[in-house]
Amino acid sequence: MKKFEHYSILKQLIRWIILVLPIAIVTGSIIALFLWLLNLAIHYRFQYQWLLFFLPAAGIAIYMTYNSIGKNSEKGNNLIIEEIHQAGAGIPKRMAPVILTTTVITHLFGGSAGREGTAVQIGGSIAGMFGRWFRLNEQDTRVMLTAGIAAGFGAVFGTPLTGAIFALEVLTIGSIRYNALFPALVASVIADITVAAWGIHHTAYHIDVFAHTTYHGAVWLPADLLLVFKVTVAAIAFGLASFLFSGMVQELKVIFVKVSPAGWMVPVIGGLIIIGLTYINGKQDYLSLGVDPQYPCAITIPSAFHAGGADTWSWLWKTVYTTTTLASGFKGGEVTPLFYIGATLGNTLAQVLDAPVSLFAALGFIAVFAGATNTPLACTFMGIELFGGEYALLFAIACFTAYFFSGHSGIYSAQTITVPKFEGTADESETSPGQASRRRGYLHSKIEKYRFPGSGTE
Repeated sequence: MKKFEHYSILKQLIRWIILVLPIAIVTGSIIALFLWLLNLAIHYRFQYQWLLFFLPAAGIAIYMTYNSIGKNSEKGNNLIIEEIHQAGAGIPKRMAPVILTTTVITHLFGGSAGREGTAVQIGGSIAGMFGRWFRLNEQDTRVMLTAGIAAGFGAVFGTPLTGAIFALEVLTIGSIRYNALFPALVASVIADITVAAWGIHHTAYHIDVFAHTTYHGAVWLPADLLLVFKVTVAAIAFGLASFLFSGMVQELKVIFVKVSPAGWMVPVIGGLIIIGLTYINGKQDYLSLGVDPQYPCAITIPSAFHAGGADTWSWLWKTVYTTTTLASGFKGGEVTPLFYIGATLGNTLAQVLDAPVSLFAALGFIAVFAGATNTPLACTFMGIELFGGEYALLFAIACFTAYFFSGHSGIYSAQTITVPKFEGTADESETSPGQASRRRGYLHSKIEKYRFPGSGTE
């Protein structure tokens, strides 16, 4: 019996390798192209800063693109998650080229957005296309879409293990189904290798060495416990920052639609707000990704890992910029801005708590992301992949604490709540973060009628 069982398992593993391999290679190649174009667009804007004044016009172009050819692609990552939960109309092939083009446009003209949403949608679109070509059944298509998410996420950040776990964990709050683990891992690893083969390199981050005792040994010293206490306090703040971000994106969408006389005016208003904010604070540090510096001493994610590398309220500025950008219809993603918010908030908290700056920047980097996406396990592994395993326990404490304190909100409204974070913390009628956010949101539900269809974040 065992002999036949293992033979069947071997056949299934080989089958999934054959199915996933082309998806991963194509996804990795397209993401390599995307990252190359994105880098060109960002540095071109650095050279010609006046491009920011055309952000409202770029918003109109994006709005018209989705209205004319984008169709249900407007729902972004949420469409892929919905298709995995319950098969519907499928993932349109046009999703990949449309999101790639509109994301590059967003960054070219200074929109504050990320790149994870684009990568995940590219992976999902390619997986859906191959699934139709291979004539897969409904269950296998779900697995294939999960593998597409893993390929996109793992390739865009250079974190293949995180990509695989994220693809499984992001679908539901409170449970993980492992039936897609092997295809997701294969897809993420191959896509990451493909990106590297095209000569695309990822930003390296580093935690400075500081005097400390070993917190993972058999004996816990007072210094260890004090550091853990500081990490826990900071992680609560990271979770609240996640909650703020998720809520602001949803509520700003409602406000924009309510005050706008026409749909195409929403990105115009958003673009004008971004221009105004830039001239209020006198610098362009909070535009675009926030990874590469536009000028010496600019505030970026890498700069946040050093003392004095961020202003006290840099995290809040980035929150306002990014939520305004995404809520008004510009494209990209939330994750890299969440990295920025977390790293700069960690920089600020390190000074308040008298803690190691680079360590707390790294903790904020992964923990704010964990709270906003409800993926603490994936984000713990991201910390290990990006920063090394020495502080794995602190990464876990930060990510899981932020996850709990972000509540049942989240940037992906299509997630389902299968098990509440704590007993009695979620209403039985709340089956998704979108419903939870609306009940606990900043604005009352009486303005819910102003929400527009397909308003899931990218």
